[in-house]
Amino acid sequence: MTTAAAEADRRAGLLDGPWPRFALRRLGRLLVSLWVLVTAAFLMIHLIPGDPVRAALGSTAPPSLVQARRELLGLNDPLWLQYLHYLRDLCAGDLGTSIISGLPVSQLIGDRLPATLQLAVLAFLVAVLVSIPLGLGMAVLTRNGRRRPAELVFTSTTGVLATVPEFLVGVGLVYVFGVRLAWVPVAGRAGPGSYVLPVLALALGPAMVLARIVRVETLAVLRADYLRTARAKRLPDRVVYLRHALPNALTATITLCGLLLGGMVAGTVLVENVFAWPGLGSTIVQSILAKDYPAVQGVVLVYGVGVLLVNLVVDVALALLDPRSTIREG
Repeated sequence: MTTAAAEADRRAGLLDGPWPRFALRRLGRLLVSLWVLVTAAFLMIHLIPGDPVRAALGSTAPPSLVQARRELLGLNDPLWLQYLHYLRDLCAGDLGTSIISGLPVSQLIGDRLPATLQLAVLAFLVAVLVSIPLGLGMAVLTRNGRRRPAELVFTSTTGVLATVPEFLVGVGLVYVFGVRLAWVPVAGRAGPGSYVLPVLALALGPAMVLARIVRVETLAVLRADYLRTARAKRLPDRVVYLRHALPNALTATITLCGLLLGGMVAGTVLVENVFAWPGLGSTIVQSILAKDYPAVQGVVLVYGVGVLLVNLVVDVALALLDPRSTIREG
C-alpha cells in the first residue's frame, strides 16, 4: 500500500471514530439551536404590540417624521424581508443600531457584558465552592441513616432557600446588610464591597440545589462495592472520600452545574435590577420598556448563545469524564 493510500485510510479512520461523530452531532445541534434562538429573538420582539419609533421620538412627533424613520430602519418592509435582512446583518457581525441611543448594539453589549460576566462567574464559583464540600460533608455525616436531626435540618433549610427567587433574596440582603447594618453598598458597581450582595443573591439558591444533589449522588457512591473495597484496604478517609467517592459523584453534578450556570446568567436580569448593576440585565429591561428592537434582540442573543455554549462545555466535560456512555448516547 502506498503512503498516500495509507494516509487516506488513516484520515478515514479518524473521521469514522466515535469522537468525530460526537463532535459532528454536537455541532449540528448547536447550529440548529442557534437558528431557533435567532428566529425566536426576531419574532418575539416583533410580535410585541407598540411602535418603537413612536416610543423613541415621543408622542408629539409628527407622523411624517415617524414614517421617515420607520422607512430608514426598514420597519415598513414585510416581516419576512426584515427577517432576511436581520440574518444577513448577523452573518456580517452587525447587531444593528439602538433606536433610543443611536449607538451600535455591539458597543452597548461590549460596555455592559463584562459586568454581567463578572457577576455570573463569581456567583457560580461561590455556589460550587460552597455546595460541593457541604453536600459531601453531609453525605458522610448522614450515611447509613446516621444523624437524622442533622439530615432533617439540612434538607429543610436547603429546600426552603432553593425555592426563594433571586430578587426576593436580593431585597432581603439589601434590607439586612445594606440598610440595617450598613456593612456593604446596596447599589452600583464600585469596589469589591459592591459585589458581595449581588453575588450572594445570585449564588444562594443554586448552591442549595447543588448541595442537595451532591449529597444524594455521594450517598449512592458510598454504597458502591468499590468504596467498600477501598475501606477494606484501610485507606485513609481523605483518600476514600476525595479520590474515590467525589470524582464518581461529580458526573450528575457537572450536568447540573451547567444548568445552574445557564440559570444564573438568566437570573442576572432580576438581580442586576435589584442592585442597579450596570450589566446586560438592566440593559434588556430598559430596552424592553423603550421598545428598542435591536438592543433587545442583541442582548437576548448574547444570553442565549451564552447558555448554549455552557451546555456545549458540559457535554464535552461529561464525554471526557465518561467517554463510553456519553459518546455512545450522544
